[in-house]
Amino acid sequence: MVSTILKNTPVSGHRLSSVVPGEVTGEAKDRELTNLDLALKLHYVRGVYFFRSEAVQGLTINDLKEPMFPWLALYPTTSGRIRRSQATGRPFIKCNDGGVRIVEAECDQTLEEWLAANDHQYSLDSFLVHHQVLGPDLGFSPLVFIQLTWFKCGGICIGLSWSHVLGDPFSASAFMNSWGQIMEGHVPSTPLQVPNHKVPKNPPSQTPRKPSSPKQVEPVGDHWVTANNCKMETLSIHFTAKQLDNIVSDDCGGLDRVANISQFHLLSAIIWKSLSKVRGDSGPRTVTICARNSPPSEHEDPRNDVVFSVVRADFSVAKCGVYELAELIAEKQEEEDGLIEEMMMGDQDGKLEDYIVYGANLTFVNLEGANVYGLELKGHKPAQASYTIEGVGDEGAVLVLPGPESGSKSSDAGRTVTLILPENQLTKLTNELREKIGVSVN
Repeated sequence: MVSTILKNTPVSGHRLSSVVPGEVTGEAKDRELTNLDLALKLHYVRGVYFFRSEAVQGLTINDLKEPMFPWLALYPTTSGRIRRSQATGRPFIKCNDGGVRIVEAECDQTLEEWLAANDHQYSLDSFLVHHQVLGPDLGFSPLVFIQLTWFKCGGICIGLSWSHVLGDPFSASAFMNSWGQIMEGHVPSTPLQVPNHKVPKNPPSQTPRKPSSPKQVEPVGDHWVTANNCKMETLSIHFTAKQLDNIVSDDCGGLDRVANISQFHLLSAIIWKSLSKVRGDSGPRTVTICARNSPPSEHEDPRNDVVFSVVRADFSVAKCGVYELAELIAEKQEEEDGLIEEMMMGDQDGKLEDYIVYGANLTFVNLEGANVYGLELKGHKPAQASYTIEGVGDEGAVLVLPGPESGSKSSDAGRTVTLILPENQLTKLTNELREKIGVSVN
C-alpha cells in the first residue's frame, strides 16, 4: 500500500515484484550473524543513483531485471530471510532464495527539475527509496529492496534499501556495482570470497567496561526498528575541491601541516566545532568515528567490516581551532569493536539486548573510500549518487562521501557531506556553515 505522504509527492504508480537467484543456493550457505552484525540490526543503509536519459535509452524493465538472476546467485545472503535458532533464539540469515523486492514507480518531473530542487533535497530523495524495516513478520521480510523510478524525461533513479545486518555501506555499494558489471556481460567465473571474521583488538577482559559508542534501547522483539525522541532531518552539503583547499589554507596553515590529516578529518572537525557552537558549547565532548580500514575486495561476500572508535575532547570544542580538532580526530581514536563484541555476547542465558550505534553519540562515518559512483549503465556513471543511514539516534550522524566528478580526475570531485540531525539543530548548523565557508545546501 502507498502511504498518504507518497500520494502527495511527484512519485506515484508503485508496483511490487520479486527477483530470485538464478540458481538454487542450498542450506549449506546459511550465514551466522556476528556480534557486530547484531549490534547494527536496527540500522538501514539507503542509496540513490541518478542516471540521465542517455544511460538508459532503449532499456526496458526486463533489461534491468534479467541480469539480476545471475547477480543474486552470487550473493545468496541478500535473497535470504532472518530466522532464529531453535536452540538459542539467536538470529541468522537463512539463504532460502526468497529474493529481493523490486519497486517500480514514475515521477512527473524531469531529472533536472528534481536535482535542481534546493530545499530539503534528501528529504525528497527519501521518496525514491523504499523504506522497509525488518519485521514484525521477521521471517518474511526481504533484506533488500531496489526501487526504479522513471522520470518523465527518460532518466531514472535507482534506490537501494539495504538492511545493515547484511553488511556495511561499502559492501552495499560493491553489491550495486557488480550488478552494473553483469549488465555489461562481465559475470565473475569464480565464487564470492567469504572472508574470515576479524578478530577484535580488544579481547574479552575479566573486568569489562561498557563501550561508549552503542546505546541500549527498549527491546524490539521481531520488529527491528526504534523511535527517536525528536524529529530528525537529512540534508546534503557539497564541498568543492576549491573549498576544501581554502579550508586547508585558512584554518590549517597550508598543505605541509596537514600531511597526515584527510579531508574526512577536516570536515568532521568543522561539523563538530560548528555543531558545538550551535548547541551553546554544551557538547558533544565525545564523538564516534565509523571507518573501514580497506574497501571490499572484488566480488567479496557482504559483511560488516567497519570499525567504531570514540574520540574524546577535554576542552571547549566550540573554541578549538579546526586543525587542532582534526588532529585529535586523526590521532586519538579509541577503537571499541572488541568491547562491542564482548557486550553483544549476551547474559548467561544467551539473551541479547538491543542497541543503536549511529547517533548514540554524534557519529562521523568515513565513506571516502566507498566507490559510490561505480555503478555504470551503458558506460555512463551516475549524474549524482549518495548514501545515508536510517535508524540514527538523537545525537545525529554525519556521512562523508566522494562528490560527483566535475573533471577528468576523481580529485576534482570534492566531498558530499550528508547530515542527519535533529531538525532544529540542522537549520542552525547550515546557517553557521554558510556564514563560515559559503557552502551551498541542497
